[in-house]
Amino acid sequence: MRVLMIGDVYGRPGRRLLQERLPGLVEERGIDFVVANIENAADGFGITPDLAEQLRSAGVDCLTSGNHIWDKPEIVDYIRREPRLLRPHNYPDGAPGTGVYIGAARGGEPVAVINLMGRLFMPPCGDPFRVVELALEAIGDRAKTILVDMHAEATSEKQAIAVVLDGRVSAVCGTHTHVQTADERLLPGGTAYLSDLGMTGPYDSVIGIDKELAVRRFTSGMPVRFTVARQDARLCGAIVDVDAATGRATAIERVQWRSTGEGPARENDAKPV
Repeated sequence: MRVLMIGDVYGRPGRRLLQERLPGLVEERGIDFVVANIENAADGFGITPDLAEQLRSAGVDCLTSGNHIWDKPEIVDYIRREPRLLRPHNYPDGAPGTGVYIGAARGGEPVAVINLMGRLFMPPCGDPFRVVELALEAIGDRAKTILVDMHAEATSEKQAIAVVLDGRVSAVCGTHTHVQTADERLLPGGTAYLSDLGMTGPYDSVIGIDKELAVRRFTSGMPVRFTVARQDARLCGAIVDVDAATGRATAIERVQWRSTGEGPARENDAKPV
């Protein structure tokens, strides 16, 4: 089984690129299941029901999120009735929705997704290490392939959760920083790992924000209304091959793609800062 995990979809540039490229990539690369973090899809802050449906229609099988999930109040009713949109599972028990989804790959094999959020330098939430144990217990033998989106700031926290889950889940991939890391690897127990999938959005920016506005905020210390940048959109993530019989990953490939006709974005394509 081949799964594609996509990093934070940021604003209209990220949405458009995902809608443009994903259907072809699924066909070209033989993707069986797609997970995308979409918590920044609505102008960089949150997600709306209409935008969630658009991304689902483009081929995303499960939508994960993080600390911006409640930024658009209309998402509350939607997440209650749409199991394919997740919020961090270690949010308080009374929060709408859930952080676990069990679906099916294109070949019919069951796939489980767990959405967690870190606690270092992040808004208050529950212990992801304790909560993920409860999630795995609930999944039980219903799915061998288990994908974890660890939405966190600190790479140490992401690596620690991967160490705990090695051999028990198929992949642990981080989101949130909007900066793709280059540490993809297979852990000893057969879990694929990447500290951060990166951002699906405009790279001629400061983590998706118009550069001038971001610099003004840092240099002036005054409130600035951020807007989404527009240039150099890239779709970033990782392709993970999984043995569906065991749930163990056999390969992980870090990927970046630009718009159709520009080809895949490689590390040496990045513009100097």
